[in-house]
Amino acid sequence: MYLPEHFKESDQEKLFELIRAYPLGALIVYVDGDFEANHLPFEIVAEGETFKLKAHIAKANSLFEKLKLQTGIEVLIIFQAESQYISPNWYPEKHIHHKAVPTWNYRVVHVKGKCYLIDEEKYLRGILARLTRQHEQTQTKPWRMSDAPEQYLREQLEKIVGIEIEISSIIGKSKLSQNRSQADIENVIEKLHENGAEKMANIMRKK
Repeated sequence: MYLPEHFKESDQEKLFELIRAYPLGALIVYVDGDFEANHLPFEIVAEGETFKLKAHIAKANSLFEKLKLQTGIEVLIIFQAESQYISPNWYPEKHIHHKAVPTWNYRVVHVKGKCYLIDEEKYLRGILARLTRQHEQTQTKPWRMSDAPEQYLREQLEKIVGIEIEISSIIGKSKLSQNRSQADIENVIEKLHENGAEKMANIMRKK
């Protein structure tokens, strides 16, 4: 990833916060001479000094058979947060010297690591229970795994397999107009508010 120093996000906890807030990651694997991408909800877990990403895939997914043959294969997972088009017309300085072009502001995290399959019912139940609690918490009456018939759950569990990525590197990029003047940044934030892009505006203000 192209990463100028002023866009680099090196605070590990902020990177983890982004993953927790935007857990749908793109798992990218180069296998059998081709790239394969799958979009999966992940959880990030600390185990001692090690951090891992955990998720699950369907056994019907062609990736399952490929990972069985290449245990520990290196993978890339990309998590993307909010993003927004930025018009050069939003820069006060543009109206002085016209030296400005359109761009896009965004936040992303790239994670690399070794991928392993975990085909154990207890492991899968743990992942699913935690993901369910996390994503159902905004519901008036949160769904629980125990709401489904036990036999049905077992049948569904047999159709999936856990995946675990041992993280070897994690880098973040927060492209939030840091290369512009303070006047330009303030006006971009104002224009974002006017256009309903509240999340991006608030993130830029906090930066």
